[in-house]
Amino acid sequence: MGLNAFASAARLRDIRNRLLWVFGLFAVFVLMVHIPVPGIDLNTWNQLLAKGGDLINFLGMFTGGALNKFSIGAMGITPYINASIIMQLLTHVIPKLHDLQKEGGELGRRQIAQYVRYGTMGLAIMQATIMSLNLSRFGVFYNNNWQQIVLTVLALTAGTAFLMWLGEQLTDKGIGNGVSLIIFAGIVLAYPSYVSNVLATANVAGPAYWFSIGIFMVLFVLLVAGIVALTQGQRKIPVQYAKRQVGRRVYGGQNTYIPIRVNNAGVISIIFAISIMYLPGTFIRAFNPNPLPGTWTFSVLQFFSADSVFFNLTYALLVIFFTYFYAGIQFNPIDVADNMKKYGGFIPGIRPGRPTGEYLEKILNRVTFVAAIALALIAVVPTYIIMLTGVQFYLGSTSLLIIVGVALDTMQQIEARLVMRNYQGFMK
Repeated sequence: MGLNAFASAARLRDIRNRLLWVFGLFAVFVLMVHIPVPGIDLNTWNQLLAKGGDLINFLGMFTGGALNKFSIGAMGITPYINASIIMQLLTHVIPKLHDLQKEGGELGRRQIAQYVRYGTMGLAIMQATIMSLNLSRFGVFYNNNWQQIVLTVLALTAGTAFLMWLGEQLTDKGIGNGVSLIIFAGIVLAYPSYVSNVLATANVAGPAYWFSIGIFMVLFVLLVAGIVALTQGQRKIPVQYAKRQVGRRVYGGQNTYIPIRVNNAGVISIIFAISIMYLPGTFIRAFNPNPLPGTWTFSVLQFFSADSVFFNLTYALLVIFFTYFYAGIQFNPIDVADNMKKYGGFIPGIRPGRPTGEYLEKILNRVTFVAAIALALIAVVPTYIIMLTGVQFYLGSTSLLIIVGVALDTMQQIEARLVMRNYQGFMK
């Protein structure tokens, strides 16, 4: 990143105002994290969280600490993410939604976005109701009555609705995808406490621990570099368009390319995989917080501990499976081939139509294989880095992928706005 180019971006009124909107709405998000739901016994809630296991900590990572404080944003933006994923799957199953997305243009996209909002509110109400009913069983409420349950459901649902609105405002008035930026902010908010804990441990442990921190930082930088390479990697398929004459004008004749991203699945495959891996331990701890050695529940917890070989091998295989599954949903070679044929495009040496679709599918399978192996390594490597160095820093692969992906996307959007104004960009 060039400092002069970044200074040029800051001098542009449009970009400067958008950046101010981003940081201003971040401040609103931080404020929201500290607004508690009324009537909650936080001591009992924290004791319950300690028994919840890794899945609760994983979900809390996206809320910026709101789940630990049980604020109105305790559910975070998760219902919106789930609704978006469900809608993506439904557009491939329901022909009407598929046609609306493909042929509906801007009006169709707005209609689908409205369906996602409805789905978000439905999921938020359902999730808040389940949470509130369960909390009433564990004595988390000061006043354990139906009024408190209704109040909690309304507060949590309103918090999710406000976060959804905040994400839309970030998208419209800021730079980048608003929902991704909220998740980014929630993850980053927890990092200062991680750093302070590591430094406090180092001051007590002595020079050997500082040496371990140095090794940890080197491995951390290498891991981030690998994530950047995977996020930006793409396979460019050359495409030529035949010349077409309409009246006196000639259209087409240019050369371009189809960019097939290496990591079409993004972070979704890791989120699905880690959620499945955390479920058995979460259910066992919910009913038996302290299983005795020699019991089957204790053995299951040993198998599903994050440092076990079984856990990491199964985790990696699930990441590979979901990477292939989601990449197939994100990129449809047949639709791309049909659109190319419709507008007179073809890949040199490949016949238009079905042969083009088969060729694109073969390329997609190859790049997805690379992405699946890379994501599987990124998923399990942080655990072994912590085990190797002994530095107790929460180095989650999901959080790193989100942070790097959102940062790169935001930089690219700033770059695009600079290029439109004939400025030299800062991504080279």
